[in-house]
Amino acid sequence: MTSLSPSGRRRRHALQAVAALGAVSALGLAAGCSTRDTAPESTFVLLDGSKATTADFKGKVTLVNFWATTCVTCVKEMPSIVATYKKYEGQGFDTMAVAMEYDPPAWVLNFVQSRQIPFKVALDNTGAIAKDWGDVKLTPTTYLVDKQGRIVKRFVGEPDFPALHALIEELLAKPT
Repeated sequence: MTSLSPSGRRRRHALQAVAALGAVSALGLAAGCSTRDTAPESTFVLLDGSKATTADFKGKVTLVNFWATTCVTCVKEMPSIVATYKKYEGQGFDTMAVAMEYDPPAWVLNFVQSRQIPFKVALDNTGAIAKDWGDVKLTPTTYLVDKQGRIVKRFVGEPDFPALHALIEELLAKPT
């Protein structure tokens, strides 16, 4: 067996990491993240202590956004998510933001209040919701759910908002 130089070992480790990431992505898709799968049955505990469930999405096009106050991209995209909500809320569109398990509830509450977030925000204190939705680890991860409760699209990272709006409009135009 030949010994690899330090740069060769780094290259091999990088290739192994890429291969592992690909396997994890493939497993995530197989475990419920592919498009047109039914959204998992989840109970969301909202900041005010009330609860909402995935069943509440039926008949609406819903954006489910997994985010964290410490995620730079999440904070950057939030004004666009708010604008999207405001643009379509009267047309059968809703938004559920799910704060990740590691996000301190006080920070989430402060963020929501200081930025006047107008839609539902849930705390995933146990990580169960993120696990149910394909074991979400990366933020932001956003799902678009159609009126029948099926996942139509998953975005990892900030969505292309004009393309997202076009898809929302297409889904809103379809009968329930």
